[in-house]
Amino acid sequence: MRNGPTDVENDAGGIDLKQYQSDAEKHAYVEDLSQIAAVDAAKFLDVGIDTAQSIRSGTFIQKDRSVIHSHAHQAGVEVMSITQAQSRHTWLSDYLWRYIEPDRDVFTAQAKANPHEGYFIRAAQGAHIEQPVQSCLYIAREGFSQNVHNVVIAEEGSRLQVITGCATAPHLVSGLHVGVSEFYVKKGAQLHFTMIHDWGAQVNVRPRTYVHVEAGGVFVSNYISLKPVGSLQMNPTTHLAGEGAVARFNSVLVAGKGCHLDVGSRVILSAPGTRAEIISRAIAAGGTIIARGELIGQSTGIKAHLECKGLILKEGLMHAIPELRGYIPGVEMSHEAAVGKIDQGEIEYLMARGVDEEEAVSMIVRGFLNVDIEGLPPGLRQKIDSIIKDTQKDMM
Repeated sequence: MRNGPTDVENDAGGIDLKQYQSDAEKHAYVEDLSQIAAVDAAKFLDVGIDTAQSIRSGTFIQKDRSVIHSHAHQAGVEVMSITQAQSRHTWLSDYLWRYIEPDRDVFTAQAKANPHEGYFIRAAQGAHIEQPVQSCLYIAREGFSQNVHNVVIAEEGSRLQVITGCATAPHLVSGLHVGVSEFYVKKGAQLHFTMIHDWGAQVNVRPRTYVHVEAGGVFVSNYISLKPVGSLQMNPTTHLAGEGAVARFNSVLVAGKGCHLDVGSRVILSAPGTRAEIISRAIAAGGTIIARGELIGQSTGIKAHLECKGLILKEGLMHAIPELRGYIPGVEMSHEAAVGKIDQGEIEYLMARGVDEEEAVSMIVRGFLNVDIEGLPPGLRQKIDSIIKDTQKDMM
């Protein structure tokens, strides 16, 4: 089953690919992450990447087009560049571009024609990887187009958690990131994938993702984008292809002035007893957010729910687009979408208990964004809470 283009992905969105550089200097490999430049290490930490690696089972870091570190610390997990994986595993060719056509749009075509590595992460059959694998895709060259292809495989009966942080160097003004990602969750496996973005106010981001889940498999996606970004356009497709497969998507989005976020999730429930949930929290603070959600029910005994809630704090656009499509009798699918403002009654309730108005608003915003995200390690949960606190100051 190929993942064809959707309307949102059929054009370049006003982006001139020719304005971006396709090459960058080669960065040296770093064996000891304590030797990473302090300015880079600080940016990595902002997106959940810990250079101390004390609570990580593996690390992958790519700077521009160079893989500067790649290492697995636990038996049963592989972490390496996509090029290294291709040379080590001849069977990997069966997974690359299996569900995403290279000519799907101008961005996938560019990733195919001029690839800049990407990561390969794999949990062996039956392996329970206790600590998360972390990966970082980082752009340091001004005006660079980073084109990566990532593959993650959770083999049958395995348990794997991946934290991906995407960021740009503090000095960088403009750039483009194109990320083609293919996820394979085998029978009875579990894959938790958390992504944190901190790209920059004039960076354009175009992920293209497909997830294939077999019988009894579980895929959980957590996506956090709170910092300024020029434009972001992503609408991953997940195919629940085996009986009892499950997918859950949680996203937390903030769009300040000048930001344009077009973020969605599409789940195809084609096997009996499959389950899906899409939860989105979004705040338009001067920018634009288009929050998409699509559930497609094609089999018996399925249950799926879509929930999108948005707040408008400053003049901008909050556009919720929930879609449900059922093809046979007996499917259970529901959606809830709401766009509005902070309830004045909630503010007054807090003020009556001694909280000033500004802090009352901050508390409400913080609570709105603090979705109960499943499967986060405590350290990362604390980091996200800290990012939310810092972000709300800019929003207010």
